[in-house]
Amino acid sequence: MNQSMPNWVNYALIPVINVLLAFLVSAIVFVMIDINPIEAAEVMIKGAFGSEGLGYTLYYTTNLIFTGLAVSVAFHAGLFNIGGEGQAYLGGLGVVLVCLGFGDQLPLFILMPLCILGAAFFGAAWAFIPAYLQAKRGSHIVITTIMFNFLASSLMVYLLVNVMKDPRQMAPVSSAIPEASQLPSFQDMMAAIGVSIGSSPLNLSFFFALIACVLVWIYVWHTRWGYELRSVGFNRNAAQYAGISHVKVIVVTMMISGALSGMMGINEVQGVSHQLKLDFVAGYGFTGIAVALMGRNHPIGVILASLLFGGLYQGGSDLAFDFENVDREIVVVIQGLVILFSGALEHMLRPQIVKIPMLYAKLRASNNQNGSAEA
Repeated sequence: MNQSMPNWVNYALIPVINVLLAFLVSAIVFVMIDINPIEAAEVMIKGAFGSEGLGYTLYYTTNLIFTGLAVSVAFHAGLFNIGGEGQAYLGGLGVVLVCLGFGDQLPLFILMPLCILGAAFFGAAWAFIPAYLQAKRGSHIVITTIMFNFLASSLMVYLLVNVMKDPRQMAPVSSAIPEASQLPSFQDMMAAIGVSIGSSPLNLSFFFALIACVLVWIYVWHTRWGYELRSVGFNRNAAQYAGISHVKVIVVTMMISGALSGMMGINEVQGVSHQLKLDFVAGYGFTGIAVALMGRNHPIGVILASLLFGGLYQGGSDLAFDFENVDREIVVVIQGLVILFSGALEHMLRPQIVKIPMLYAKLRASNNQNGSAEA
């Protein structure tokens, strides 16, 4: 059935219907807590995509693009990388080490590539061990990546308490990176061309995320390595028979996935907080799984899904501010419903939806035959 189904149905219509169903159920939840769902929707949309909130929405979107891409790349190889939290943690460590070591010595245009490499290298290195265990020892990637999330968290606590802690701070944080090594904010970039916008954490790393989407698209669908990656994900035994080393593909793919997650540290450390803090990953690694799932593991879908979840983050803050009986955690409920309908219940309406274009095609073919017979 999927083979005869138009791509626009599978990749556009069904996801949109699933999201609309999630929002419909969310509206019922709002009614149950005595809130007008239309007013709530207006507040969330204005808060997320208005002039004051758009920068925050795109800031959240940046993190989700990196972690969503990481999950997507691994999924194409048949791997379920849920270690984005730990890989992002280590990526932030790589960024802060580069900035503290060279921030006062190198200009920003040289330092930025080094920070990207540092984040990618540390994230990839943290993904390498689970990848090796999966490829050579058969250890399940889900179990090992979950364990490495906890290991990364514990390692960060140790480093920020005993090794890297700023002696001038009570909180377990690293020293601030030099000002010269900080990424320019979007506000500063717009001011440089004479445009004044509101303050937000949005910074240059947003464009890095978009470039990463283009590079992932090229790698997965337009290179020999991407073909091998998708072949292993589709049928590992057939790929092995064709001479493709699944061990190599698993290790390389997981390292690319870890590198993408690690690059989230550029946005958080070099772009926003300007120091290494505990829990800066804030659940983005796990939300990236939902982003990849909803985005059909395609870079364009990941961007759109990241924008949706980023809007929910920011719009939910305004919703909690405007309505006294709404907690900010209502966003978690809406996110959960989106994940439910886009994931677990994705195939609930698929048989009925698929029949619509098929019936339309049959009706059109029948009309064409009748027209030919009359002629």
